[in-house]
Amino acid sequence: MSFTDKQEALVNSSWESFKQNLPQYSVLFYTIILEKAPAAKGMFSFLKDSAGVQYSPTLQAHAEKVFGLVRDSAVQLRTKGVVVLEDARLGAIHIQKGVSGPHFAVVKEALLKTIKEVVGDKWSDELNIAWEVAYDELATTIKKAMS
Repeated sequence: MSFTDKQEALVNSSWESFKQNLPQYSVLFYTIILEKAPAAKGMFSFLKDSAGVQYSPTLQAHAEKVFGLVRDSAVQLRTKGVVVLEDARLGAIHIQKGVSGPHFAVVKEALLKTIKEVVGDKWSDELNIAWEVAYDELATTIKKAMS
């Protein structure tokens, strides 16, 4: 199955909506992650010493990067059929932070719940699948870079 123009458009439009209220959605994203995996707090330098998830420029920048990487993966899947990491250090960074397989599932769940909140009544199975496929391919590529 190839990634379609429509799937890419769905990811792109919801990515644009995400960016419209980046501070709010960044906090939501990390709140969902820590509800599911409280121990992951120590993996994020901008959360390590905080009482909880609060807005910070670093938190916002990291959320924008995560969602942006998934969006870029959607573009690559449609144009190349494969995801290639532009930052070769991502595998090493994930190893250094102690990221393992289950963490990818937690981030995926948080990402999808955040996008669902972002788009509201525009949420659909088709939109969900587009983000899932793009995220799964990115996660697979990062895991390969970690080995």
